Amino acid sequence: MGHPPTPSFLSRLRARIPSAPVSPSSPGFWRSPVRGTWFTAVLGTVLLFGMTLLFVTGLLSYAAYNPDLAAVNDKTPDKGLLGFYLFDWPTDPHWLYRLNQGLHVTVGIALIPVLLAKLWSVLPKLFALPPVRSVSHALERLSLLLLVGGALFEFATGVLNIQLEYLFPGSFYPLHFYGAWVFFGAFVAHAALKLPRTVRVLRERGLREQLRTHDRPPAAEPTVSRRGALGLVGGGSLLLFGTTAGQSFDGWPRATALFAPHGGAEPGKGPGAFQVNKTALSVGVGADRTGEAWRLVVEGRGRTVRLTRADLLGLAQHSADLPIACVEGWSTSDQAWSGVRLRDLAALAGYEDEPPAVLVESLQLRGAFRKAALRDNQVRDARSLLALRVNGADLTPDHGYPARVIVPAAPGVLNTKWVTRLTFGEL
Repeated sequence: MGHPPTPSFLSRLRARIPSAPVSPSSPGFWRSPVRGTWFTAVLGTVLLFGMTLLFVTGLLSYAAYNPDLAAVNDKTPDKGLLGFYLFDWPTDPHWLYRLNQGLHVTVGIALIPVLLAKLWSVLPKLFALPPVRSVSHALERLSLLLLVGGALFEFATGVLNIQLEYLFPGSFYPLHFYGAWVFFGAFVAHAALKLPRTVRVLRERGLREQLRTHDRPPAAEPTVSRRGALGLVGGGSLLLFGTTAGQSFDGWPRATALFAPHGGAEPGKGPGAFQVNKTALSVGVGADRTGEAWRLVVEGRGRTVRLTRADLLGLAQHSADLPIACVEGWSTSDQAWSGVRLRDLAALAGYEDEPPAVLVESLQLRGAFRKAALRDNQVRDARSLLALRVNGADLTPDHGYPARVIVPAAPGVLNTKWVTRLTFGEL
């Protein structure tokens, strides 16, 4: 008699593996023991505070651009009622924008692992059947679509902007602005629905332990505990925090910002050895435009004054220690600027009493904010300068030679470089 055929390797392997559901909508498809109401509640609580901080600092950042002051500043002209929060951006404390934007960017980067873990923890609900059980359920799922889509969009555009990679279709400012409102509207609705249950889960130990074993189908063998998973998420956040936050400081902390374009060593040596976003070459400002032929045109109340750099150096010189802080989250420490006060230039244009707002124009040929407007309170501040020197030396070409604006607490793009014209008055 012949021997029975030997089972193949694949057939023996199949015999060892129990049959498992193949559809994501099957209750037993998602078998990780880490998923559960407690794990989701902890992550949701972190996001509740973190996302609120991001939204508030984001609104403050946009307000700092003075978008309701002049069309050249407003990158979202159709914002309508969404601009209700706008107010006159202050000049004190002088490090206000540096703190605000450092928090916005660094906290946002650190929250990425938390957001991804939260989405992973609730992923089975995306495939639950039936997809819609009632009108209220349909509205809840729609809000979740806006919530998840808005969060991914905001984080993606934010990270690309931080990395100076403008791959999105359109300007970063309106995309990020409107995306934030869509996301936060859904976020508030979701938080209002889920907050009572989240608080109950976190406060009641007995219920929490019960949910660990009864809120899902039989789980697979655990490879990590829920607390261990939270530790991994927290460790990932700390890693991103530690490799991003340093771009907001000078010296050795900047070298730790490995994932930030403005991390590493300061550019060059000497008085002008601090970070810039735009170089003179990148925006088409060459020596032929900043040499002896350069003039600053100051216009105002029926007056037009043309000044050479020597004329400006012959005016009363003032000093101010102010940082540079940009929307991407990077900043420098206070630099020692010197030059002519903006309010003194306003006086040359006929505004000896109350200096008004000013439109600042740059020599740069390309790029955003070739023109920018400053509020009257910014012009009046004694620390607001048309700077000619920094840290005891003439400005370098990349720092705005022959003259640049420097204003306390203003975003970097409003500290216009390569200034060629100042127009004081109604904008």
